[in-house]
Amino acid sequence: MSTNPAEAAALALGLQPTILTHGPVGSVAEAAEAQGVEIRDLVKTLVVRRADDDYVFVLVPGDRSISWPKLRALLGVNRLSMPDAATAKQATGYERGTITPFGSARAWPVIADSRTAGRTINLGAGAHGVGLQVPADDAVKALGGTFADVTDEVG
Repeated sequence: MSTNPAEAAALALGLQPTILTHGPVGSVAEAAEAQGVEIRDLVKTLVVRRADDDYVFVLVPGDRSISWPKLRALLGVNRLSMPDAATAKQATGYERGTITPFGSARAWPVIADSRTAGRTINLGAGAHGVGLQVPADDAVKALGGTFADVTDEVG
């Protein structure tokens, strides 16, 4: 039995994640290097607010950023926002930089950028310096999520 809640949640969903531990990192690029993966496979789990107490998880490749117009169109809303750190922790049970849809305090909907489909990705695992590696297709299916084009190139 895993002592990591994110790993335990992934296992409970029938996934076989690889847990990667590393020292402190200061950026997505450093985390990708520490975990030995391409930056596009180090996937950020971003918490996006649709309305009061209504959030979605958006899985964003490390070399991309959310496209707000694309995400608003997909969700059929005019306004979205990012909650502050305290609100994100309340909504997920995880601190920023460790957020993952696995083992979240609530099972919010998951939208994974379409560029993650068919790849093995590394997500946060609920603690600093820990990553959870899973096939994106299996993870998104297990989480009841969807793939969609919701990001833009950084820069």
